[in-house]
Amino acid sequence: MRAAVLTLSDSGWAGRREDASGPAVRAMAEEAGWQVVYTGLLPDDRGMLADELRRLCDEGVADLILTTGGTGFAPTDVTPEATMDVVERPAPGIPEAMRWRSLQITDRAMLSRAAAGIRGRTLIVNLPGSPRGARECLAAVLPALTHGVEILKGTAGECAR
Repeated sequence: MRAAVLTLSDSGWAGRREDASGPAVRAMAEEAGWQVVYTGLLPDDRGMLADELRRLCDEGVADLILTTGGTGFAPTDVTPEATMDVVERPAPGIPEAMRWRSLQITDRAMLSRAAAGIRGRTLIVNLPGSPRGARECLAAVLPALTHGVEILKGTAGECAR
């Protein structure tokens, strides 16, 4: 299955900081058997992100889009809003599971505003911007995401084990 990884960072976009979370997410996805077919770096811009998410979904570029960054409380953190601008069906259980798992590590996990949802046959999941937070959250949901995308693509049946 194909994945795309998008990092949202004004300082990364401007070349003032190296992206560490995007490569961390890419490595985890590849270790889990995903083919990462696209990576990108955008500023914290709601319109640009929404446009890129629509393009990736509508052109069938990837089955799973993992974003990293822009999920906190800063005024520039607009990733969940851009995600919800484009999804057709929300998937609230995914960010709920990530927050629950992260709360076992830090009480600040409750400050995550991450979102997830489906557009067409593509699943979009927001991850935190820190490499550690992104890895922890992705580890909490990646096995289930694989099965969810298989169902979305019609290559797997029900979720019952």
